[in-house]
Amino acid sequence: MTTDADPTGDVLPELQDLQAAIAAGGDWLQVETRLAAGPRALPVHAVCLGNPRAPAAVGYFGGVHGLERIGAQVVIAWLQGLVARLRWDVTLHRQLEQVRLVFMPLVNPGGMLRGTRANPAGVDLMRNAPVDADAPVPPLVGGQRITPGLPWYRGPAGAPMEPESAALCAVVERELLGRPLSVALDCHSGFGLSDRLWFPFAHTRRPPPQLAELQALAQAFDAAHPHHPYLVEPQCRQYLAHGDLWDHLLLASVGRGGTFLPLTLEMGSWLWVKKNPRQLFSRHGIFNPLLAHRQQRVLRRHHALLDFLVRAAAGASLWLPGPGERAAFHQAGWRRWWGEAPA
Repeated sequence: MTTDADPTGDVLPELQDLQAAIAAGGDWLQVETRLAAGPRALPVHAVCLGNPRAPAAVGYFGGVHGLERIGAQVVIAWLQGLVARLRWDVTLHRQLEQVRLVFMPLVNPGGMLRGTRANPAGVDLMRNAPVDADAPVPPLVGGQRITPGLPWYRGPAGAPMEPESAALCAVVERELLGRPLSVALDCHSGFGLSDRLWFPFAHTRRPPPQLAELQALAQAFDAAHPHHPYLVEPQCRQYLAHGDLWDHLLLASVGRGGTFLPLTLEMGSWLWVKKNPRQLFSRHGIFNPLLAHRQQRVLRRHHALLDFLVRAAAGASLWLPGPGERAAFHQAGWRRWWGEAPA
């Protein structure tokens, strides 16, 4: 029987899987739980493992949009694998001395339970931060304050962030910001035929202050995985939007010391629809692979990326640009993503 106090039952298997992974992790994991918006007040778990004082941290996030279940499943599968390896993997334990790992696989459990992009209050969490675009945004898609009855609703002007958004920001500010290096990967689906790795900004077409470090990370990934499937680009290349949480957090990181690199994995769900056009008639099918073998393929597909981020964080001193190198990496990143290098 499903109750508000124990909401997993058989209605939200991702929450069941996450809580099973937490139980299996035992004393290796540190867990913080907050309550999401809505009458059910479902739990939003933040799970940490590794040295709390490590010089680097990697955060994995999913389920920000309730329709995009595959993002939550990718993060939970990665956590499950790490928990299983804790019992025997000496190399992993050595990595965890240098890298703190943070997981929030189900940021919006209420939206996932209801089968909506927004949370139960009708707010799109990725349009909910107090950041306004500096140029026109696409109608609706870029964020709107007209009504929660339409998608991409930002919430009332001047209102506090939604509980789920606030929980994500609190975890990032406490566990990631201020370290010499921290990386966040937020897993989504639903845009295009290709898997993309987006980085800020979404509210402006200007490059972020960490462009040199993003170029260095992308260069290291290209060299380590020369045949990787990802299109790496700034989100502003596709569209601008109000209220992006990662823009907000990146701006909040400035002046706190260290380097914070937020990334968004945007899995190209149009490919799944192309292979099975009947999925167009299902809201769930537009954002997720419906066939079991395709879901398993997606869960395997991103393992190398998730593992690379841990290794890159552990070895950050070997690839992060030094003071004398930043200008060259900044110009290389500008040429790569904006065309011409600045004067």
